[in-house]
Amino acid sequence: AVIRNGREILFQGFNWESCKHDWWRNLERKVPDISKSGFTSVWLPPATHSFAPEGYLPQNLYSLNSSYGSEHLLKALLHKMKQHKVRAMADIVINHRVGTTQGHGGKYNRYDGIPLSWDEHAVTSCTGGLGNGSTGDNFHGVPNIDHTQHFVRKDIIAWLRWLRNTVGFQDFRFDFARGYSAKYVKEYIEGARPIFSVGEYWDSCNYNSHGLDYNQDSHRQRIINWIDGTGQLSAAFDFTTKGILQEAVKGQFWRLRDAQGKPPGVMGWWPSRAVTFLDNHDTGSTQAHWPFPSNHIMEGYAYILMHPGIPSVFYDHFYDWGDSIHNQIVKLMDVRRQQDIHSRSSIKILEAQSNLYSAIIGDKVCMKIGDGSWCPAGKEWTLATSGHKYAVWHK
Repeated sequence: AVIRNGREILFQGFNWESCKHDWWRNLERKVPDISKSGFTSVWLPPATHSFAPEGYLPQNLYSLNSSYGSEHLLKALLHKMKQHKVRAMADIVINHRVGTTQGHGGKYNRYDGIPLSWDEHAVTSCTGGLGNGSTGDNFHGVPNIDHTQHFVRKDIIAWLRWLRNTVGFQDFRFDFARGYSAKYVKEYIEGARPIFSVGEYWDSCNYNSHGLDYNQDSHRQRIINWIDGTGQLSAAFDFTTKGILQEAVKGQFWRLRDAQGKPPGVMGWWPSRAVTFLDNHDTGSTQAHWPFPSNHIMEGYAYILMHPGIPSVFYDHFYDWGDSIHNQIVKLMDVRRQQDIHSRSSIKILEAQSNLYSAIIGDKVCMKIGDGSWCPAGKEWTLATSGHKYAVWHK
């Protein structure tokens, strides 16, 4: 129902360093502001016990004591979010799992002594286990879970149901979704029934000797194939839009209109399943694997918050980059809600030149980014909000 409604605005509620900063307490203090700003769901970092403090090397999945805080503090945060009608999104890391004891081949590929005490048959043969080959790409250095095993899937579904029904997470984000077949994501969503799901299907865009290719159709098609594989039950992060948008804002706005006149990312083909974003804990933060140019952040947010798709805002931009950025993002979110822009809103691209992009969305909102001077024709348009290199009008 949430995917059909299309009025989600997501918030990534952490960065790569959050595990060092008493995070559940920090977020609990911010819940009233997060709610008032209009976010529908907050993606939280992995809440279960992990071999690495950031949470992405899980071991005991049923322990909710992590470097982000205790189980007690997590439950206090979830309670506060429920009071403010903001959903909690769990980060589901089920591609790999760190073993507790050595088994076959002397590798740590057994899980003795903790809940879900699997043996070597739960680990793919390509990462040192006695299971079948992987149904996706390998995450190197740790045992990868063999999702072809019925006992593994049964246990994962029971765990997801526990997160959903007992702990109180309502939404799921599937980490490293390239690592296992999308059909298992379908089974897990059907088994645990989250309100909203999004997958991280991240692979490389198409590049040539001069930089990013104009045509990224094969890249967005791979993400769309993954969404299809989940039975269309999950949305996916729109890495295609991110890759194109962060080149476009450097004075190549022509990239923002594809050969068919549509937005060039997943959003242009299947907006109701495209979660648009500028940065996350991997691409930005202190990892900075693929960061959005920092002096163009507000042009980026003007684009994703005024367009179809399901926009997501990154913690760092919202809380660490100063009150001005925070307030500008909130103003854009206000316009989105007041003008009822949603994931399936119509879009008509008017200009896509080197220094200027403009579009009309849902026949009610007009926006421009870039330093080219431009405003919509007609007296019916009123300026709603503007800032450095962006402006938004409504009727």
